[in-house]
Amino acid sequence: MPPFTVSKLDHVSVLITDLERSRRFYRDLVGLTPIHKPRTFDFEALWFDLGDQHLHCLLKEKPDTNSPRHFALRVNDVAAARQYFKGLGLAIQETTLIPGADRFFIHDPDGNRIEIIQWLRPYSSEENAP
Repeated sequence: MPPFTVSKLDHVSVLITDLERSRRFYRDLVGLTPIHKPRTFDFEALWFDLGDQHLHCLLKEKPDTNSPRHFALRVNDVAAARQYFKGLGLAIQETTLIPGADRFFIHDPDGNRIEIIQWLRPYSSEENAP
């Protein structure tokens, strides 16, 4: 065992190709709060606050390759979120059920996969044991 304890996920980073387009998507459509990146950074990036966790958007020439990789945003009303994103014309991808959760996927303008999830009850590892 390592001589330390991991307590939680601190942040997630995704690649973006257009700062303003991504700022509008994450700030205006998803509703995340922008925060200042460290002033010591000599590269372009957007940071967003999620309580005591962050989303970091790193400006690059090319986006990541499409893949099943994703990050998940927990919401308090997944049905309202589903209708909201559908109303914006975003493609909603329904996926494999998880007992006790309702979820779907969307993609940001650079193709980054985002899971929107509401836990209807705490996850039970025992309930899902083989």
